[in-house]
Amino acid sequence: MEAAITILALLFVAFVALGVYLTVKAVGAAKRGVDRTITQARRTVEDTTLRAKSFGQTGVAGELAQLRLSLRTSMRATQDALHAGVAEDPSLAESVDLFRRLSAHGLELDEELKRLEREPDRATVSGLLPQLRERTQRITHSADSLRWAARDRARQFADDDLDALNAQIDIEAGALRHWTVEERPGDASGEATSRGRRPATDTGTDWPAPPAGAGNSSTADESWGGPAREGAPQAITAPDPQLGTRYPWQKSARPETTN
Repeated sequence: MEAAITILALLFVAFVALGVYLTVKAVGAAKRGVDRTITQARRTVEDTTLRAKSFGQTGVAGELAQLRLSLRTSMRATQDALHAGVAEDPSLAESVDLFRRLSAHGLELDEELKRLEREPDRATVSGLLPQLRERTQRITHSADSLRWAARDRARQFADDDLDALNAQIDIEAGALRHWTVEERPGDASGEATSRGRRPATDTGTDWPAPPAGAGNSSTADESWGGPAREGAPQAITAPDPQLGTRYPWQKSARPETTN
């Protein structure tokens, strides 16, 4: 009885601990989601404000807003491209590490530009603009280089995969269209051999056999244009040499001449 109570108590404690763990995880995920949403909303508002300042204000304030807007746009686009590409291409992990180091310089510059927006001494800020512009261009150029290199790499892989796929499809399409059976050399040689094995007396033409009982008749021989067989009965009246059938090997009779 005591063992059963102990087991039940342990199960209760385990379920309570599991419930607490799941609750903490759910609260943490919800908090991170809320923080992410707040950060995105704050970023959107700030970008909209910078865009409005860059187009609506002139002078030092407008120049600083334009530098911040170009810096943030380039860094965010590069971050999204690298994070999307590293999931499919692990070799971009080194590029992501380099971007993290570059992001540190970008965040430092963004904070400096943000402080200078509230600086009342506009003359000093105007003197710092060339240096700030050069730093912004260097950072954005490096970020753009990483982003376009990652995109070119992904596009090259896609092109290679597409070329290989097109080659396989062409081969399959050719195989599907190959419905005619070509004559094999072995079949032709076998047919020629079978033809060469025919008897020498075979003339290549099958004539119908003569009817039964016509073997002793001269009609059977004369029906194919040949002379009557020897031993066949001759007619009583001799054939007229002028009306008889002539053959190519018979010579025509020469006319008698009188001297």
